[in-house]
Parts: sequence; structure tokens; C-alpha cells
Amino acid sequence: MTQPYYGRCGQQSIDPVVFFKLCLVAHLENIASDRKLIEHCSLRLDLLYFLDYQLDEPLPWHSTVSRTRQLLPAELFEEVFTRVLSLCVEAGMVSGHTQAVDSALVKANASMDALELKVAPETLNAHLQQVRAISRGDRKALINRATEEQRTLTAS
Repeated sequence: MTQPYYGRCGQQSIDPVVFFKLCLVAHLENIASDRKLIEHCSLRLDLLYFLDYQLDEPLPWHSTVSRTRQLLPAELFEEVFTRVLSLCVEAGMVSGHTQAVDSALVKANASMDALELKVAPETLNAHLQQVRAISRGDRKALINRATEEQRTLTAS
């Protein structure tokens, strides 16, 4: 679908599969900047695996991602998305009748002066006692079964 938009001479451009995977990551991770997208992907092993890149293999330049986005028309993005979704339906990965994506950036409207310190209702010792009561190894023995000799330290 992208072949008509790629030239045969000049510098090699970004692989269309990698480009659309990067677009998907940017959308799912709420990343608007291509520079941040490449930096984010370079730090995540799961994303490198998804993009089919090795640890020591450099990702495309952020400017290449930007130029490729400008090169391709908006209709192509919808066509590719529809094709990928239909392949997922054929493979049984999704049902195909209902798709929902929930993602939102919400700006906090809070004053730094209005922040309050939240103190735990129980003290640290009370919490540790509760945790130790649960753990059999930390429970105190009811009867000390050690002999007097075992309870006493001596040195010559």
C-alpha cells in the first residue's frame, strides 16, 4: 500500500512496517513527539522486540519518522489500520465486531500549596507486629526449650 510513495533511488527510507509500528506505539503510549518516541522505544526491550530491532541496532532518526509521516497521505493511515485490523480478525486475535480503546491525558488542577502530608493510621511498630504475627517464623515461642547452658554465653 505504501510502495507508490517510496522512491527507488536516494537514501533508503524507513521500513513501512517499522514506521506503522512506531505510529501504533506513539498512539498507545500517548507520545506526541517523534524525538520522545524514538528515545522511549530505545529504552524498552519489549518495544525493541516488537519493532524487530536488536539491542545494538540504532532506531531510525526522529526526523526520518517525521518526514515519512508528511510523505504519506492521511487516507493511507486509515487504509493500513483497516487492513491490519482485518488481518487480526482473520487470525482470531480479535472478534472484529466491537473495538474500544481508552486513553486520555488528564491535566491535574492542583495547587502545590494545598498539598497535605498523608500519615499512615498505624505506627511502624504496630504494622511490623501485625506482619510478624502473620509470619510463623517471626512468632515468639511460648516456652523457651533451650537448656540453661544453651542460653548462656561464656568466654575464656
